[in-house]
Amino acid sequence: MQKSLQQQIHKWKKTHNAIILAHNYQNPEIQDIADFVGDSLDLSLKATKTDAKIIVFCGVDFMAESAKILNPEKTVILPDKTANCPMAEMVDAESLGWLKKEHPDAEVVAYINTTADVKALADICCTSANGVKIVKSRTAKKIIFVPDRNLGLYIQKQVPEKEMILWPGVCRTHHDIKKDDVLLLKQKHPDAEFLAHPECQPEIIKLADYVFSTNGMVDHVKTSPKKEFIIGTEKGLCYRLEKENPGKKFYPIPSAVCPNMKKITLEKVLKSIETLEPKIQLSEAIMQKARVPLQRMIDMR
Repeated sequence: MQKSLQQQIHKWKKTHNAIILAHNYQNPEIQDIADFVGDSLDLSLKATKTDAKIIVFCGVDFMAESAKILNPEKTVILPDKTANCPMAEMVDAESLGWLKKEHPDAEVVAYINTTADVKALADICCTSANGVKIVKSRTAKKIIFVPDRNLGLYIQKQVPEKEMILWPGVCRTHHDIKKDDVLLLKQKHPDAEFLAHPECQPEIIKLADYVFSTNGMVDHVKTSPKKEFIIGTEKGLCYRLEKENPGKKFYPIPSAVCPNMKKITLEKVLKSIETLEPKIQLSEAIMQKARVPLQRMIDMR
């Protein structure tokens, strides 16, 4: 059944000149059919360098929106329109607008994990990989950072000279990683390095040997002499790590599952690539405004 679905997807991909992008947190069978696997920004940039006219984005809504903003002439499809990011929905444009009025001397740094209309109000975007660099680069002394408080706290420690106004949002998948679960894994695997994502709570960050974005973890593991790793992010990343690093062992946090990332299935990918629905629809005005902070971030890479 799975092989048949894969073959049909491949056929329709050729028919429509489509490309399939899959986030690191997707299920193994989705990663296996993807042309590229990576983090949200990496995938959006990959899309700008392909001749494909159709982008099937296997991730959550804000990622597909970013791909559309950066590739306005292409059709971007999200196989399940209910695959949203609860953290991105924790900040809305109206409330952010009020906060900007309260702090007219502040610049807004929006995590890429935000909706298009929130990005449209930002001065610049950032990822978990470049957040420290982005905040350091701003001329303003005061930074409004949305929406992830944990990532904001991590950045604040690295850039103490900035006054950070942190939005009270969290990624539940990372925020709910418990100290006891990490300590148990460290006890079971004393030779393993613990790699934590900066969306984790500060008490988890303190336990980490290294703090990385998902792509940062991928890059570190490839070059590390270590053979065992505890992975402090959504457990779907372990599949890619195992695939790319035979001979090394990876221990996920059992509770670290993003249910919305797991909504994409082979059946949904097939249906979406057949019908070219559901499409990401954004107004030209929002895309133009949101492209500015995204492009500023890209230009700093």
